[in-house]
Amino acid sequence: NSGLSSERVLTVAAEVRKQVSREYGSPQLSKKRGAHQPVPLTEVVEPVDYEEYVSSHTPGAEPGPLRQLMEFPPDDLELLLQDRECTTLEPPLPEEDTFDPRVRDALGVYTDDWLIIHRKYQRYSTSHTPHNSERQRERQRGLVKQTFELDEAAATDRQDDQDDAKRQSVSLDDTPRGSWASSIFDLKNSSPDALLPSVLERTAADDMDRRNAEARLQGRHSDLLGLFPPPDEDEAVERCSVPEVPKEHCGQRIMVKCLSLKFEIEIEPIFGTLALYDVKEKKKISEDFHFDLNSDQMKGLLRLHTPHTAISTLTRSAIFSITYPSADIFLVIKLEKVLQQGDIGESCEPYMVMKESDSSKHKEKLEKLRLQAETSCSRLGRYRMPFAWTAIHLVNIVSSVGGLERSDPDSDSERKGHGTWNERKKKGFERMSVGEDMCNFATFRPATLTVTNFFKQEGDRLSDEDLYKFLADMRRPSSVLRRLRPVTAQLKIDISPAPDSPHYCLSPELLHVKPYPDLRVRPTKEVLEFPARYVYTPHTTYRNLLYIYPQSLNFSSRQGSVRNIAVKVQFMAGEDPSLAMPVIFGKSSCAEFLTEAYSPIIYHDKSPEFYEEVKMKIPANLTDNHHLLFTFYHISCQPKQNTPLETPVGYTWIPLMQHGRLRTGSFSLPVSVEKPPPSYSVLTPDVQLPGMKWVDNHKQVFNVEVTAASSVHTQDPHLDKFFTLCYVLEEYSFPFRLKDCIISEANVEGELKASMTGLRGALLDTCVRFLHQLLSKLILLIVHPPVIAGQIVNLGRAAFEAMSMLVNQIHKNLEGNQDQHGRNNLLASYIHYCFHLPTAEPAMPPTGGATPAYELPIQYATLSRATARPSTLHLARSKSISNSNPDLASTPTSPDEEVQRIIGSKGIDRSHSWVNSAYAPGGSRAVLRRNPNFTCELKQASDRGCNRMSAFVDSATFCSAPTRQIAKKLLHEELALQWVVSTSTVREAALQQAWMMMTVTKSMSHHLFLSSRIDLPRRQRFPDRFVDDIAALVGAISADVAGRYHKDVELVERLNRSLAFFLNDLLSLMDRGFVFNLIRSYYKQIANKFHTAQNPSSLTALRMDFTRIVCSHEHYVTLNLPCSTLSPPASPSPSTSSTTSQGSAFSSMHQDQSVASMFELSVPFRQQHFLSGLLLTELSLILEPDGEGVFFLHKKAISAVHSLMCSHDADPRYTDPQVRTHIAQLYLPLIPIVMDTLPQLHDFTDTSPARGRHAPAMQDDGDPDNGTISQSVAMAIAGSPLPHAKAPNFTMPTVTGRQCSSLSAECSRTLLVSFLWVLKNADAALLESWVSDLSVLQINRLLDLLHLSVSCFEYKGKKALERINSLTFKKSQDMKARLEEAILGTIGARQEMVRRCRERSPYGNENVRWRKNVTHWRQNTDRVDKTKAETEQESVVDGNLATEASLVVLDTLEIIVKTVLVSELKESVLGGVLRVLLHSMAGSQSALFLQHCFTTQRGLVFKFPEMLFEEDTELCADLCLRLLRHCSSSVGSVRSQASASLYLLMRQNFEIGNNFARVKMQVTMSLSSLVGTSQNFNEEHLRRSLKTILTYAEEDLELRDSPFPEQVQDLVFNLHMILTDTVKMKEHQQDPEMLIDLMYRIAKGYQNSPDLRLTWLQNMAGKHSERGNHAEAAHCLVHSAALVAEYLNMLEDCRYLPIGCVTFQHISSNVLEESAVSDDILSPEEEGICAGKYFSELGLVGLLEQAATSFHMASMYEAINEVYKILLPVHEANRDFKKLATVHGKLQDAFNKIYNQSSGWERMFGTYFRVGFYGCRFGDLDEQEFVYKEPSITKLAEISYRLEEFYAERFGDDVVEIIKDSNHVDKNKLDPNKAYLQITYVEPFFDTYELKERITYFDKNYNLRTFMYCTPFTLDGRAHGDLHEQYKRKSILTTSHAFPYIKTRINVIHKEEIILVPMEVAIEDMQKKTQELAFATHQEPADAKMLQMVLQGSVGTTVNQGPLEVAQVFLSDIPDDPKLYRHHNKLRLCFKDFTKRL
Repeated sequence: NSGLSSERVLTVAAEVRKQVSREYGSPQLSKKRGAHQPVPLTEVVEPVDYEEYVSSHTPGAEPGPLRQLMEFPPDDLELLLQDRECTTLEPPLPEEDTFDPRVRDALGVYTDDWLIIHRKYQRYSTSHTPHNSERQRERQRGLVKQTFELDEAAATDRQDDQDDAKRQSVSLDDTPRGSWASSIFDLKNSSPDALLPSVLERTAADDMDRRNAEARLQGRHSDLLGLFPPPDEDEAVERCSVPEVPKEHCGQRIMVKCLSLKFEIEIEPIFGTLALYDVKEKKKISEDFHFDLNSDQMKGLLRLHTPHTAISTLTRSAIFSITYPSADIFLVIKLEKVLQQGDIGESCEPYMVMKESDSSKHKEKLEKLRLQAETSCSRLGRYRMPFAWTAIHLVNIVSSVGGLERSDPDSDSERKGHGTWNERKKKGFERMSVGEDMCNFATFRPATLTVTNFFKQEGDRLSDEDLYKFLADMRRPSSVLRRLRPVTAQLKIDISPAPDSPHYCLSPELLHVKPYPDLRVRPTKEVLEFPARYVYTPHTTYRNLLYIYPQSLNFSSRQGSVRNIAVKVQFMAGEDPSLAMPVIFGKSSCAEFLTEAYSPIIYHDKSPEFYEEVKMKIPANLTDNHHLLFTFYHISCQPKQNTPLETPVGYTWIPLMQHGRLRTGSFSLPVSVEKPPPSYSVLTPDVQLPGMKWVDNHKQVFNVEVTAASSVHTQDPHLDKFFTLCYVLEEYSFPFRLKDCIISEANVEGELKASMTGLRGALLDTCVRFLHQLLSKLILLIVHPPVIAGQIVNLGRAAFEAMSMLVNQIHKNLEGNQDQHGRNNLLASYIHYCFHLPTAEPAMPPTGGATPAYELPIQYATLSRATARPSTLHLARSKSISNSNPDLASTPTSPDEEVQRIIGSKGIDRSHSWVNSAYAPGGSRAVLRRNPNFTCELKQASDRGCNRMSAFVDSATFCSAPTRQIAKKLLHEELALQWVVSTSTVREAALQQAWMMMTVTKSMSHHLFLSSRIDLPRRQRFPDRFVDDIAALVGAISADVAGRYHKDVELVERLNRSLAFFLNDLLSLMDRGFVFNLIRSYYKQIANKFHTAQNPSSLTALRMDFTRIVCSHEHYVTLNLPCSTLSPPASPSPSTSSTTSQGSAFSSMHQDQSVASMFELSVPFRQQHFLSGLLLTELSLILEPDGEGVFFLHKKAISAVHSLMCSHDADPRYTDPQVRTHIAQLYLPLIPIVMDTLPQLHDFTDTSPARGRHAPAMQDDGDPDNGTISQSVAMAIAGSPLPHAKAPNFTMPTVTGRQCSSLSAECSRTLLVSFLWVLKNADAALLESWVSDLSVLQINRLLDLLHLSVSCFEYKGKKALERINSLTFKKSQDMKARLEEAILGTIGARQEMVRRCRERSPYGNENVRWRKNVTHWRQNTDRVDKTKAETEQESVVDGNLATEASLVVLDTLEIIVKTVLVSELKESVLGGVLRVLLHSMAGSQSALFLQHCFTTQRGLVFKFPEMLFEEDTELCADLCLRLLRHCSSSVGSVRSQASASLYLLMRQNFEIGNNFARVKMQVTMSLSSLVGTSQNFNEEHLRRSLKTILTYAEEDLELRDSPFPEQVQDLVFNLHMILTDTVKMKEHQQDPEMLIDLMYRIAKGYQNSPDLRLTWLQNMAGKHSERGNHAEAAHCLVHSAALVAEYLNMLEDCRYLPIGCVTFQHISSNVLEESAVSDDILSPEEEGICAGKYFSELGLVGLLEQAATSFHMASMYEAINEVYKILLPVHEANRDFKKLATVHGKLQDAFNKIYNQSSGWERMFGTYFRVGFYGCRFGDLDEQEFVYKEPSITKLAEISYRLEEFYAERFGDDVVEIIKDSNHVDKNKLDPNKAYLQITYVEPFFDTYELKERITYFDKNYNLRTFMYCTPFTLDGRAHGDLHEQYKRKSILTTSHAFPYIKTRINVIHKEEIILVPMEVAIEDMQKKTQELAFATHQEPADAKMLQMVLQGSVGTTVNQGPLEVAQVFLSDIPDDPKLYRHHNKLRLCFKDFTKRL
């Protein structure tokens, strides 16, 4: 590890050195510093004493908008009492009037208003209002659409395409240039654009500047960042949403409506019950829902028994809630009927057998049954018996897995059949289990089911256990149930997802749920859920329900007639039968509440099982007398003489309260035969009472289960014990019996502490459900320590520990329920809404017997806290935080030691000692408070009226009864103290939950309101000791963060954030200077660890998050003292108002220095703007090029600054421009920081299409080393400044280190936009004064930045926007960052998982994964198909951003120019300024910006004409090009501006030297270059601009008599000529040959203007490269080089340079034409001639390099050698060995390639065709012949097709014809209306002498001027005849230039023909044959196939006439004609040769 550590030391040393150089080395600081000692950036300076500063600078001096920047607003904090929303119309409260303390507390928790401490302005901070895209869109409404030529052009392009198709070809004139006269005529007739009024006036520069500056300010967009994409949400660590309001838990809700129930026969009423069961959990998961679908006739049968029916019992629809949806949930439907004689089977029989339709058969039987039913209803109507049941498997309805074809509920094909069966059958049984994901009960298609099959109940199988077996069995394919005979019926039910807020709904307690418009409507019931597993949600409403489930009874050994047994259940308030309470909920069609309930009866069963559920609403105050009474009856079904209807056969009971606990659970009870004796209810039946007779000998024969759904009774022994003890203490009801021990004053303290420790044994589920009560009680114990026997018992520590443990448990186990800061939502919402300081004290102990056991305390006076401590108690406040403390002069060696010392200085055991404490009984703070009405006091506190009763009351006089003192502590003080002194385990637990700090801050603020201290100055708000505790606490936590960051990554991240939020909160409450010092101490702790850290970047990340959260305070600006002037704090600061006059006061030395220090992270800056200083320091350190700047850190730091600026921009408080300048002051150092980062920024100029847009840069694939030149050539074509050759400040310095830490494009963009924001909002005078101090080098850096900014924000056009999906790029960058984080170990993988699973939802909702609309990935998917309107809007925003960014750059340039005017630096900087200006003109800019840009440019030229006209030709050239380009703009206003600028440019050039040769030359060249290269160039627009310039010349009165107007006219006409050529070029855009011809002509026209000829040659080279004609491109470049050489030779005589064109003739004979121009025509000295950048040695080298590259691409390696022969002497002369090495390397490469491809067939150089044009349609092409060079292996058919297609498109299909033969064309035989093409393949032709020279394949394909083609004919006109009549014509063509040339077709200038007689034809044939044979026989290796072919098919001119035939025809006899002797001999020799070969 030593290597590592030494490396660290090195970096530290480097760090320090850097700081030193930063502090001293920068030019701004070379002046003498004030009294400050420099503090390196890695340390934090001591902040200004904030409170002191604010109080000494009263805001009175600053009227207007700046005042709010001075101090927090007075109403910053508000205490809101928010009504708790009640979901029901009636509040859910118990009916009694007085409550026991448990209920009272619970009700307090459930009914108190929410108490919210509201930071009124927090909505402006970034933590509460995210800058998301929605909000940005809001801000971007109503933007003006900027006009961009780019968009205009795109629109007109589409139009042009349509016009082009119609346009016909026009012929070229005979002269190379169009006719002069016609062109002038055109120009004279065109109309000019509007003239600019002030162009010709001469104004003073100052006035002009002022006017321009004002104009630039018009209509500007105020918030730059509103136009920029919003900051990345992933970085927003400070985001914390307001917690959700606590509310009752609710699962996914489904609505079940019972529509109808019909049986085959209708004889008696049937009653139904619905409930949900989860088979897997074996649990009933809802209460029963009872429904009655009987007809009125059937209901009538029971009228006797239910005289009154409540509307709530008539409900037929229910809403079920399902928290844990699964595939195992069944909806079970049970049916019952009225009790009758006979068992279940008998009563079901008729339903299975009979049908209503067969009535004739069964008429009598039915009548009988009806009568029977009637009698049993009248007699036994109150008893029920089980009848039938069925179940529906919910998954089949919710998912289509089980699915029938879904039909709409109202269509005919309703889902028939029994919900589970028939579907299952259809589907087969392969899919038995369904994944959880199928079970989403919240969204599914509603379904109507008709259930047809019911199973009859079986008396011995009624229990839930049996039911689960049945249900599990139902899911199996071979179900037992399917073999049973069903009861057929039709039950129709509707199942659908429940609506969000259904109308007419009743809660489980039968309260009316809002909205409930009409109480008479039949309601829907909400069915209470019994969740399958724990649900961790605290109770928030009062609920007190009891459910009783009788399960089984065993009376088998009971004597007597006990067969039909009914169980009657009653809730008794006492033992008297009249005390049965009406608390049992009615079922269906009965009263709402009943006093008794009967279980269904099973006929003749002595030991029945039950499935009954009895639901009760139990009273709130339960006493020991409340009990459940069960009475067992024998019911006689048949009326018999003197037999009563019901005979009681047994009694048993359950007392409900025992030791203060509600008894629930399963009970097995003995049953008494007789009525129980008096006062039985306090005992349990288990007690053997004397004289009582029991069934079966006191055995437990009755099983019953009791459960409670209560928010009052916890039903947890640990919690119950804790609460009971608390109440015992509060009531002071000693002694108290608790289970087996008696609680007395002596042991209560121990028991209570034990019960607190015992809390950890409680079920977490219960703890969470009673969380609010639990926390409130613990807090109460901390705040009001109880008094026992006159002693105050301090339970603070125990309560703190219990609280920590509880909170820790919740955190650990409920991870899914956390926000991104790891804060649990349950706890957060408790603190935010419910938590408040207890304001009512415990009551006095009762004094006399008359007082009821508990009553609300009497009204008491509020005692305001003593503000000062008694002087004896002043604890010296340890100043351990500040460095000025002499005790701590030696810096502690480790942070822990420092903490130790802080703690040690106070004595650690304060928590237990009351000695000397102000809180001791009788101390100044033992305050007595009484207040029955908590809200009333709050109201008073919040009104803060003066009429608050406040008095000090002497404790003795106040308490009359047994005196008891009530101690009062303050929670926040106690918590802080407990935390500081806590032991390790508790401390760990507390640390895990640093969110506890939230309680501290809420307690602090609540206390400030309660004690009216909110109005005190901050220093006096809290006692010193508390402040010390806070300091110690923050110190300790900082130390933890620093010390454990690599061990407990997740914990530390959470701690770190919580600490930051805590400090953020403290800034609103405490002394802000103190909080700043806390921040500083945190920084120190981190810094101490930094150098030893293994992974410093993760520490930096933690620190960044911390800083960002602290800075997200809503008063961030105010906290930074934006109005302070940076004077040395030693002297009292001058009044703040002086800042406003600062602009004028720059002269003084002091001011000057302060300006310098305002722009850098100087000590005064960091002191006064403390937070801003921290943030920028952080940024500056992270961006250090050799710093540890990992990608994700860059992003973090930049994003922090960006998001703050965004919030300033969006903040309505800061709209005033004056305020903005002050805010910008906080960010001034950002400018130098970004300047330093310049080398690391992403280079936007590379990709910028601005370059490529008007210049096809020649792609340089073959030759990586020469990239530079190729780029420069491209630039040259575009006429823009050459980045490589020119001033080095222009390019990005290519530092080797740049790669390692360069910023991503996204980061660079954000950094640049922030930089522009500062420039935009900062005070111009301030900037000016700063710039005037910068060195030239720095100004150049600034200019480079501006240059980059222009490229960065350039408008890309609508089209581009449609293509780009910007977000994908961003996200991939983001993932890269995440990956890096993971690799670097700053984030644990687990944490990454956690982070993903709660993917930063603003809702903090646990199931966020499914809420696609919340997670931010959604943006990506959306982006795919944006609507047209969105794209439109996006382009509007983009356009505005580009315009605003460019205008900010322009403003800055103006500032730089201003400072240059004053100082003498100007020359060197001005070029840079102009360059940036030109660069901004080059991009696509809006008309608005260009208008200002041109104004600035005119101003610049006006002030510094010599810059353009005397020094740098290049700038002038570039300016001309830009102006001309805009003169051809499609936007009128832009043209007006550009023409004016161009005119003034000429005028100024003229005024300097009485002619304007330079501008003339440059403009002409620029136009040529534009015309040659620009695709979308519009001559119509340019013509208007030229006319405008003419008009200016005519109207310019001052120069009217000079030669100027005439010269202008000349120039304009000349330009117009070029333009006319352009028009033609445009027409031939599609005809490449014609286009090149035209360009060639234009270039020829410039034979006497070398610059222009060069330009056109370049244009041609570009065109050729585009089309892949590399050889031609190379030749254009060679010609260019020759031209340059020619002129260089004239200028200077240089040995090593070529002597003009002659040197080049080896490359091509054509080059000599470049020497046509000689001295007599042009002297090179003339102004403006050969001034281009190529007329130099460097230019020449560049051109040759480029040519070599093109030759390489054309595979003409031999030519490369020739090129380098010219180049090598130049390099040798310059001793440029690197270049020489490269060149020789390339030569070697070339020669190798030649050697390897010796046969030459691998390189195919081209195929040649003769093309003749005939017909007047062709204009000047008529009767012209050309040789075309086509790419190699072009077939005749291909070129024919191409040309035919091309001309057919121009002239029409039927017009063009191809002449198929190559004979002479007789013009007279042709149709004059048609266009004819004759195309023939030609081959290069060489004379014999030539062949000696041309040996290689290359020789035979290079420098070709003669070509030949043959035409066979016979004398009688046929093409082919017999051997003896076959003639042949050889045509030899000579072209005007040699191929390859600078164009691909060359005119034929000479043609000769040779005619061969038949014998000569034969000779040629035989020679060819012989050659073939020779070739075939000599082949290596021999090729038999080829040989065979040659031998077989010796093909003559006529088909199949082989050599034999030839011999017979020509050699059989000697010819008559002596002329033929020679031929005869020759032929014989040929045969001789031939036979030899054979």
